[in-house]
Amino acid sequence: MTMSIEKELWGKAPCGKDIFRYTLKNSKGAYVQLSSVGAGITAVAVPDREGKIEDVLLGYKDPLSYFDDGPCAGKVPGRYANRIAKGHFTLDGKEYTLPVNNGPNHLHGGPQGFQNQVWDSRINEGGVEFMYYSEDGEMGYPGALKAVVRYEWSEENELRLTLTAESDAPTVVNLTNHAYFNLNGEGSGSVLGHELRLNASEYLPTDDSLIPVGESEPVAGTPMDFVVAKTLGRDIKTDFPALRYGKGYDNCWVIDGAEPGQLQTAAELYAPESGRLLEVITTQPGVQVYTGNWLAGCPEGKCGRSYNDYDGVAIECQHFPDSPNHPDYPSTVLRPGETFEEAIVFVFKVK
Repeated sequence: MTMSIEKELWGKAPCGKDIFRYTLKNSKGAYVQLSSVGAGITAVAVPDREGKIEDVLLGYKDPLSYFDDGPCAGKVPGRYANRIAKGHFTLDGKEYTLPVNNGPNHLHGGPQGFQNQVWDSRINEGGVEFMYYSEDGEMGYPGALKAVVRYEWSEENELRLTLTAESDAPTVVNLTNHAYFNLNGEGSGSVLGHELRLNASEYLPTDDSLIPVGESEPVAGTPMDFVVAKTLGRDIKTDFPALRYGKGYDNCWVIDGAEPGQLQTAAELYAPESGRLLEVITTQPGVQVYTGNWLAGCPEGKCGRSYNDYDGVAIECQHFPDSPNHPDYPSTVLRPGETFEEAIVFVFKVK
């Protein structure tokens, strides 16, 4: 058996569009499932150290649960992933106003962001591609933007995402994937025993609404230090501003040695219990780590219950939050004739 890709009708969206689900399976039986809601990942089933294949990605039973869910589970948020302060930014001297949907701020492109849209989809050249066309002025953003997300699954249990976008007018864009992982299995409880290592010696401190206050600061001597692997739970209850504001980790780290267009290891996540190891590699300059601090009350998961806080961790490779308001951050401006292109690779191993 070689790599197979199957397409099925999974449901119908409230807007009337068909929702498709794709299953990409390799010869070892490890598989990934993708959905046209938010160009999302809905399952990742990989072996543990004993060879037992289990789904390690948080997600829902019902395809309709993927619309307007608080966690944004497995999906591609946009046009701007993460936060923009007070829903305002200025581009080429003109101010733009975006809907505020997260305290005082704009989050993940607003209430009708890319994650809540049904994308066009197709199987193409051994992968699956999703395309979304965002109208000029949609959620307040300038320029008509075409976004394409391509997924490929390998015999080595590598899930590769390529995120591209083009616009007909100057705009801002920040695309990532908001997958939550639990390497012991998606319904197995807390991830606070997972060990995380980040290739990041600096992070972005924020205000209490999780907007970066300015320059990055060293992680050394703080609970934000994951340069040497430690469990997610070790310092999570420490009395430290970042951890108080978010009820856990919800910050952006600056990836050491990041260069535009160059793949660089961002993170390694390890579950001692199952032996599963996830390496995250990316071309992006930052990695937002979110320990699922507000998962409780989300729709019913694949495991047959709603997830609890800290049942999964999101490792979101992206540009920095609020970059449009920080000229010193790597630019998120996209102009006509340019292509936004970033890659994220999730590599699943055992040890």
